[in-house]
Amino acid sequence: MHDSLAIVLVEPQSPGNIGMVCRAMKNMGIHRLRLVKGCDRLHPEALKFAVSARDLLEQAQLFPSLEAALADTTISVATTRRTGKYRRELMTPPQVARMIHQQAGGMAALVFGREDHGLTTDELSRCTLQATIPSSSDYGSLNLAQSVLIFCYELFSGTAGEVDDTARRQLAASGELEPLFDQMQATLLSIGYLNPQNPDHIMRSLRRILFRSGLDSREAALLRGMFSQIDWAARNFDGRKKTR
Repeated sequence: MHDSLAIVLVEPQSPGNIGMVCRAMKNMGIHRLRLVKGCDRLHPEALKFAVSARDLLEQAQLFPSLEAALADTTISVATTRRTGKYRRELMTPPQVARMIHQQAGGMAALVFGREDHGLTTDELSRCTLQATIPSSSDYGSLNLAQSVLIFCYELFSGTAGEVDDTARRQLAASGELEPLFDQMQATLLSIGYLNPQNPDHIMRSLRRILFRSGLDSREAALLRGMFSQIDWAARNFDGRKKTR
């Protein structure tokens, strides 16, 4: 499982935090680090705090966007402290561990945001799941490396693997789902279902519905075929509902 799990840091701001994340990962046997922009991972401060996990720093993969970092993943978990309209159905670290252990093959990713304000709503919407670490209401903000360590520990723990093998499924990768969402948005705009001034409002809800369903590759292809047929059938649509 540890070879099919990546820790993704989106625009990390402190080199020291990157180093401490690498140390936390290596403590729990996790070796894949993906960085979306952010500060210099080879800064002296990062190397200092990585201690014996400097190899993870040197081997870290760099990506220009979160979409690119998640392209090969079948499960991606956005971590967040905040709640709100688009931050619901938040899982706990043990629940995340069980969910990841249930997948049959494929790459999983735990996604962590910027130290000062975390992940944006758009970045959360690109992940299949959302999770939070329950903590004190007096001071609930955890250090980035602490958050990574807690999730990695749950995945390392043997109890997280107590799942039914018959429930394992090979899910479609993010690289297959994003074109589906792009096609869906274009089609729904063309038939007047989405508000062209704010299509993301409804699209985020549709993403959540499909992420909850856990599409496999065949199902994703089936939906793309359905929207292609809708496109063909709606070529003469004039943007207004017909009245009798």
